[in-house]
Amino acid sequence: MNSKTSGSSRRNFLSAAVASSASLWIPKPVRGYTASEMRTLFPENAAEAPTVKPGVSKWELDTPALCVDLDKMESNIATMQAALKKTGLPSRPHSKTHKCAAIAKYQLSTGSIGICCAKLSEAEAMVANGVDKILMTTANPSKNKIRRAMAIRKAHPDFIQAVDYEENARDLSAAAKEAGVVADVVIDVAVGTRSGIPAADALALAQVIDKLPNLKLRGMLSYDGGVQHAKGFAARKERALKTIEPNAAAFEAMKKAGMNMQIFSGGGTGTYNIMQAVPGFTDLQVGSYLFMDMQYMAIGSETGGDVYTDFAPSLTVLTTVLNNRFPDRLTTDAGAKALTLNTPTAGVIGEPGMEYNAGSDEFGVIRLSSPPTKQYKIGDLLEVIVPHCDPAINEYDQLYGIRKDKVEVVWPITGRGKSQ
Repeated sequence: MNSKTSGSSRRNFLSAAVASSASLWIPKPVRGYTASEMRTLFPENAAEAPTVKPGVSKWELDTPALCVDLDKMESNIATMQAALKKTGLPSRPHSKTHKCAAIAKYQLSTGSIGICCAKLSEAEAMVANGVDKILMTTANPSKNKIRRAMAIRKAHPDFIQAVDYEENARDLSAAAKEAGVVADVVIDVAVGTRSGIPAADALALAQVIDKLPNLKLRGMLSYDGGVQHAKGFAARKERALKTIEPNAAAFEAMKKAGMNMQIFSGGGTGTYNIMQAVPGFTDLQVGSYLFMDMQYMAIGSETGGDVYTDFAPSLTVLTTVLNNRFPDRLTTDAGAKALTLNTPTAGVIGEPGMEYNAGSDEFGVIRLSSPPTKQYKIGDLLEVIVPHCDPAINEYDQLYGIRKDKVEVVWPITGRGKSQ
């Protein structure tokens, strides 16, 4: 099969998967409740994530509206926890996927041993809302961030920081001494060249950290972001296990040298059923599994299918048709500011013949490659699966939790904009 045919085949598979992921009901023009009105209807409590009686139809929401199907999200979490229970590796989910303290608490309550935070401001937002079992996956070299991190550590003993330079380790130790604490750290050991220390140099850094009076080495992390979206399970597995080999060797070398190596953390949604084969691996930094998106749906499953079906797409954006005047074309109100990435394109639920383009800042353009299920009028709503869940979450103040097409809860996006 040539590459052009293969790409077309994959798009057809994805279109079919999107079309069958939910039944689509399009109401007549509706009320269109704004975000502020919804906050009035549904009391906001970021710490406790209140559940309210089912009420407002999701089709009444002002658009673009970010929604999560609660049944699917809860099922995805249960599926991941059951799979990891069989392998003996617990989950330590990445909060950058949802940026929501309420969801982080749910993950912890269902078996996760902690959460990961990529940025310090995100960690600060989480601890401010009652989530404090945090592993930082990014080192903080600036003096300001180091002081803020030590303030978290002083108040929350389960806070673990990442380090990948000797100079940074010495700065962390000095700041910990000033704060009157011994700070837990893990070494970020590189897989590829994005961040972290090369595996061959990790032991030397561990030995330095071991002698610093105000740091306690807890182990290492190694996240291979590049392999998570590798197409085809067999190819993904081969690549994941090959690229992690130097890191596993570094972990073993540090153990033999007498270092405290309680943690060997990494992996992700694309490799959750692969990393148990890595010697010494302790936990998985899964993230997108609870929401899914068009990127992940295209990587293929262990069963051999082109579509990744291990987890259901639960995160969607509701969008309104603004223009239907032009042949085989619709304009919507969900563009790049609502969906962020435009490659892969968003998937319109229930409409396999719609090709969605979010290339414009404020508008989406739909081209019809085959007749739609109905004739769309202005004011009609469509529901789309996002291209990539992480950046999409960061565009919204709140997330509507939907069950059976009714709004059950409104969750603040606790860490929105927290990328410092």
